[in-house]
Amino acid sequence: MSSIEKDKIPSSLSSSSSLPLSTPFVDFSKGINGFDKIILRESRGSSAEVYLYGGHVTSWKNDHGEELLFLSSKAVFKAPKAIRGGIPICFPQFGSHGTLDQHGFARNRIWAVEDDPPPFPTTTLNKAFVDLILKPSEEDTKIWPHSFEFRLRVALGPGGDLMLTSRIRNTNSDGKPFSFTFAYHTYFSVSDISEVRVEGLETLDYLDNLQNKERFTEQGDALTFESEVDKIYLSTPTKIAIIDHEKKRTFVLRKDGLPDAVVWNPWDKKAKAMADFGDDEYKHMLCVEAAAIEKAITLKPGEEWKGRLELSAVPSSYCSGQLDPQRVLQGS
Repeated sequence: MSSIEKDKIPSSLSSSSSLPLSTPFVDFSKGINGFDKIILRESRGSSAEVYLYGGHVTSWKNDHGEELLFLSSKAVFKAPKAIRGGIPICFPQFGSHGTLDQHGFARNRIWAVEDDPPPFPTTTLNKAFVDLILKPSEEDTKIWPHSFEFRLRVALGPGGDLMLTSRIRNTNSDGKPFSFTFAYHTYFSVSDISEVRVEGLETLDYLDNLQNKERFTEQGDALTFESEVDKIYLSTPTKIAIIDHEKKRTFVLRKDGLPDAVVWNPWDKKAKAMADFGDDEYKHMLCVEAAAIEKAITLKPGEEWKGRLELSAVPSSYCSGQLDPQRVLQGS
């Protein structure tokens, strides 16, 4: 369930121009093209990188140093282009579902580090985390005439799990509500797209973006991939598994407040048409995106919405040549 609360919380912001001091768990540094980035490190060796440009997670590595997210070798780290790969944030619009540019503007704005954010309902023992905030500029309010505070916490758990929590608050002073759609546009790194299965979306309805958003019902089998796919699955479970046979690895995606799930791979023709994407890179990535698209989220002034994503990567176990996805989906 999505979390909308009506209590007003005062904000305390820090400027992006002065980054906080680094710690053993959180390192503030310069990334590609001089963009500010934050490196999160967990004591067992896992890590994540977050750019202030877009509030964008560009890397997530396990404790063996293996990269778990896909980032295109041709990704452009230059405004106003969004970074191709990692976890772009789509807000206040997903795709072309509205009047704004594709996927809204949060993914190509400079976010700020927030030193003292409003408290979370639950305390965390994680030391490797960073809190970011985005507020609209004057230019933003010309294309989307609303005032908001978008808080994003990126955290690494003790086992190397990656957690993203978004809190979006309506701060309009004119009494007007606003509506938005949203997605964590996660690019997973896979060994070979033809060897990947997705479990948890069987028998669900979906909107097919390749067929004018027409509604269909998925068949009973796990999803496999042999051509371009661009689907929005509706009313999805809180847990989805992405099984990479070749790497013997399963990604488990857990989500809260995000009822939909987008599955996307551009395949060969679209890959060749994208300047910031290698011709053959479609073979090594799959987007499975926790989202709220079909039913836009509406907030009255003072209300806050929360959407949470947790990613983990676990070794896959084989059983007579097949994985047992039910164990992954039904396990904790």
